[in-house]
Amino acid sequence: IMVLELLLGLSFGYAAALQPTCLSAQFRRPGDYILGGLIPFGTDTVNLTARSEPTLVVCERLFIDGLIWALGMKFAIDQINNSTTLLPGVKLGYEMYDTCFEPVVALQPSLLFLTRNGTTGIGVLCDYTDYQPRVTAVIGPHKSDLCLVTAKLFSSFLIPQVSYGASSEKLSNTELYPSFYRTVPSDKNLVEAVVLLLNKFGWNWIATIGSDDEYGRGAQELFLSIAGNHSICIAFEGLIPTDLSDPKAKSQLEETITLINKTNVNIIVLFAFSQPAQALLQHSIGMGLSKKVWIGTEAWVLSDIVTSIPNIQSIGTVLGFVMKVGTVPGFQEYVADLFASVQEDKFCQESRKLNDLMNSEVLDTQCTECDHVSLHDVSSMLSRSQIQPMHVAVYSVAYALHRALGCTHQACPKATIRAWQLLHFMNTLPFTVNGQSFRFDQSHDTNSGYKLILWSWKNDTLTYLPVGDYEEFFYINKSQIQFHTADQKEPTSECFRHCEPGQFRRIKGFHLCCYDCTDCPENTFWSTKDSSTCTPCLEHQWSPARSTQCYARSERYLFWNEPLAIALLVLMSITISLTCLTAVLFFKNLETPLVQASGGELNLFALSTLALLCLGCCLYIGKPSNEVCMIQQILTCLCLNGCFSTFFIKSLEITLVTECPRCAPTFLPWVTPRRAWLIVASCFLTECAFCACSLRVGADSLVPDYQSLPTEVLLVCSTQSWLAFALLHGYNNCLAIVCFLCTFMVQTSGKQCNLARGITFAILIYFIIYIFFIAVFTTLKTVLRSVAQIGSILTTSLGILGTYYLPKCYIILFKPDMNTVEYFHNSIKEEPEEDSQ
Repeated sequence: IMVLELLLGLSFGYAAALQPTCLSAQFRRPGDYILGGLIPFGTDTVNLTARSEPTLVVCERLFIDGLIWALGMKFAIDQINNSTTLLPGVKLGYEMYDTCFEPVVALQPSLLFLTRNGTTGIGVLCDYTDYQPRVTAVIGPHKSDLCLVTAKLFSSFLIPQVSYGASSEKLSNTELYPSFYRTVPSDKNLVEAVVLLLNKFGWNWIATIGSDDEYGRGAQELFLSIAGNHSICIAFEGLIPTDLSDPKAKSQLEETITLINKTNVNIIVLFAFSQPAQALLQHSIGMGLSKKVWIGTEAWVLSDIVTSIPNIQSIGTVLGFVMKVGTVPGFQEYVADLFASVQEDKFCQESRKLNDLMNSEVLDTQCTECDHVSLHDVSSMLSRSQIQPMHVAVYSVAYALHRALGCTHQACPKATIRAWQLLHFMNTLPFTVNGQSFRFDQSHDTNSGYKLILWSWKNDTLTYLPVGDYEEFFYINKSQIQFHTADQKEPTSECFRHCEPGQFRRIKGFHLCCYDCTDCPENTFWSTKDSSTCTPCLEHQWSPARSTQCYARSERYLFWNEPLAIALLVLMSITISLTCLTAVLFFKNLETPLVQASGGELNLFALSTLALLCLGCCLYIGKPSNEVCMIQQILTCLCLNGCFSTFFIKSLEITLVTECPRCAPTFLPWVTPRRAWLIVASCFLTECAFCACSLRVGADSLVPDYQSLPTEVLLVCSTQSWLAFALLHGYNNCLAIVCFLCTFMVQTSGKQCNLARGITFAILIYFIIYIFFIAVFTTLKTVLRSVAQIGSILTTSLGILGTYYLPKCYIILFKPDMNTVEYFHNSIKEEPEEDSQ
């Protein structure tokens, strides 16, 4: 029956639409308490940019949604006035004015609402506690940018203002806007829903576009901040103009489409009202933009302006979040009855009389086109327009007034209520509208949640298919969504792939959340706490590339069982054996001319120090310690000193005989075997003194080296002070230099033994080995450093044996006829150049 009445009303209204009605006279009524309404009856202001005088701004085109919202406000107030329980005995009046979606237009009626009741002037007072403005509360405006202007105005007077459409998060600031309320969720809730949808499908490479107004800019700013925390990469972000009459608007839209094409994104999030969205979609169709997934809001996805664009199906898949709102029972019948009534002369005469009581000469509703609208013109929008937010906004003020007056279910006492007194009652208790409970939260918002709808086309007919919802949790039925792709599955839109364990995100380009997956390098590991970097391992740990954990380093030094160590030990054994055999041979032939001429018992001392020097190689094998490191160089230097001191005595003897024959009788007794031990002892004690100084300056110590080897810690004896090193080796080098200088120029006849030559070659080999040793010692950082030290000790020992002692052993063993007093007696004799001429 209800549908039949509506159809009859449609047909009747369409037939009578040729004659003007009095619909424009229905938006102002007197009452005990007046509610002001800021409604967008029209859109498209006439030449606002060229306005040079403060004249009335006129809108070009009727906005059907705005008209329906105005009818919704009128319906709610009529319901309240007819109620016997909410405000019995109290009549609400109302004044509705056009905002034209322009702040400059909305300010004029806003100033009128602030005038002192019964006058057209605004009182300028220090205290507005007793000030009674024209209206008790304001309903509207619909857009956020208008609310940001008017809310400051009404908040200065603490007049309750309830918006039925403004969603900007800025309006949640109750310090700036203490008297502002709204019956729609904040954009923050909407943006969270969009981000959850993107995460649900794994879309992280998207474009976002907003209209260049408070709604578009605010929602996009919120989206960018939240999306960044959910690993969503914004390939493109842009704003589209809202003033489409601007000559630059077309080029801006074309540039936006071109830039989107370059990003190769498949997902576009659009925060815009219907007209900017219409312009963008028209250009995307005209420029051949490939099919995308468009994610929108009810600001445009439910708009007939957008859905009526030619070939709109070609844009791809459209998903939109719309508020979860209930129906308003009786509203469609109310509108049908009203459209029938405004065509009756008697009804119109009564309406105009009531309208005139509101001082219409001050400011009219400015909806002359409303008189030419029929029920047929608005019927398609009645079922889709969001009436409940407007309905709830009016009822929130009525309930606050009910509590402020102290009404009962039978009557309300007559009392003067200031507008600011309603705020306390709006903040506290919930209220019920059509069986549904509502309450303003701490930010003066209400959150009824969102539905996710899909544009479903069948035979060029559009239906809004619910596929999910979001209130406390997000739910989506993917099986109901048929995408524009060939297999109707969701398209991919990823800038990055999910990294495997052991990989970190390396940002590429200028997109902070767009990255490549890169393996963690050696000695770092991937931590689940931070996937954007690799955490370095501790100093005593290591890890291979692409590792998720670190491992303890194993110790590295020259092990006893290593082939190289075994080879060195064999060589050491051979060297010690040769040295001992030489000492035994010299001991058995101690009284022979050869041994006596070579130094006698001093040779046994020198050979014993060489054997001890070779035996000291064991200190370089095995796990080192601080004590071992401290002893290594000291033992080496003391043993070399014992050997070089015997050479020093022999070199002095050679020098006295060859260079200073006149002084020889005086000083030769000091180098005889008995007194020679004093020189040896003094040399040894001097070296001991240098060793003590080196320990004081800085002894060698054990240092773990974590840098040289990738998976091991190298235990090395580190030289703490190169001055200490110089003190240890410097004295021996000085002895060696003196020995070399005293012997290298000595010549003998072929019939006598040249003892100086053996010392010269022994010292020369020592210097050659020492130079290589220093070069290797200062550069090597591996176990080869110990090998180099052992090698230098053994080669020095073998060099001394081979050049000085082994030739004498050869004479003793194989040339005994040369081991005579004649061959070694006065064998050291210089042959000056003048004698040889």
